[in-house]
Amino acid sequence: MIDRSGRGQRTADGMGGTQETNGTGGRATSRDVARLAGVSHTAVSFVFNGRAEGNLSPATQERIREAAARLGYRPDPVARGLRRRRTAVIGLVTDEIASSPFAGRLLRGAMETAWESEHLVLTVDSGGDPAKEDAAVAELLDRRVDGIIYAAMSLRRVRVPEGLHRVHSVLANCLPEDDSLPAVVPAERAGGRTAARLLLDQGHRRLAVVGGLDDIASVERLRGFRDTLRAEGITVPKEWIVRTGGEISGGHEGALRLLDGVPPGRRPTAVFAYNDRVAAGVLHAATRLGIDVPADLSVIGYDDQEHMAAHLTPALTTVALPHRAMGEAAARLLLDAIGTGRTPAATVRRLACPLISRASVGPAPIR
Repeated sequence: MIDRSGRGQRTADGMGGTQETNGTGGRATSRDVARLAGVSHTAVSFVFNGRAEGNLSPATQERIREAAARLGYRPDPVARGLRRRRTAVIGLVTDEIASSPFAGRLLRGAMETAWESEHLVLTVDSGGDPAKEDAAVAELLDRRVDGIIYAAMSLRRVRVPEGLHRVHSVLANCLPEDDSLPAVVPAERAGGRTAARLLLDQGHRRLAVVGGLDDIASVERLRGFRDTLRAEGITVPKEWIVRTGGEISGGHEGALRLLDGVPPGRRPTAVFAYNDRVAAGVLHAATRLGIDVPADLSVIGYDDQEHMAAHLTPALTTVALPHRAMGEAAARLLLDAIGTGRTPAATVRRLACPLISRASVGPAPIR
């Protein structure tokens, strides 16, 4: 039914209630909200531009929001962006979203943090191609994004794509080769210490390390592991550090080298695996050799890989990589820079890698 007073019409909202419209069938405007709330257009602008506190009473603010809800009004993000000289969009460029089991966590962390601050995230996967990365950054700059997160799916030093210094930028899970930008990375060394402390607390003194590559994570995890052991006067024999890569086959191979044909009293009682895939290979080898985990051998992984670590037999105790927290922290750092207009210092923020206790670690066997 049409309201002849010019204030619009009332229609069913599909939920048993009613919703106001602006009388023309078009999108509701801030002036429609002002008329329905009985306030000035400026008052509506104050509410939706974050300037209401100190200018409008709480009751007036609530009346304006109720009117906006009844009309289905949403501020025009383009117009608001032009007023603020921002677009409320940030870019996220990464090397291999499609192939990484951890990408979803990092993306969710960044996107949800951005959404809470009324920002959208445009994501580009370069496939690790430097030319595509440069092109992606150039395209995002043409679209006038407010800032860019560059994320790598494995911790490494990266060449900073061209153009990244022209806008507020933060790196996630990687370090800039030239140390020119802020970065958020896992505290890998501290994670290694955590793994060692758990095994020591369970009474293990004969410890081995299986898997690993020539990368930052391998070096830092082993360094932290040794830090804690050294403080207790324990060393890992050189032959018990078996670098066999980062896959299940490498874990299987490394475990056989350490365990096959070796009497119980001369083999390690616990293995710190480079990652969860390597740990899975160690578990397979132990089963093949008739070694019970964790009664005869404890195994701890690293990563807390989704759809894997919790479903191994036994369920894998592991040190988790904080991918979601990295996405959140990188987005927050970027949004703070956008909000203040100040370029953040080119420092490295290291996030804790929490221990996830499951069934693969137990007390050291008594022999």
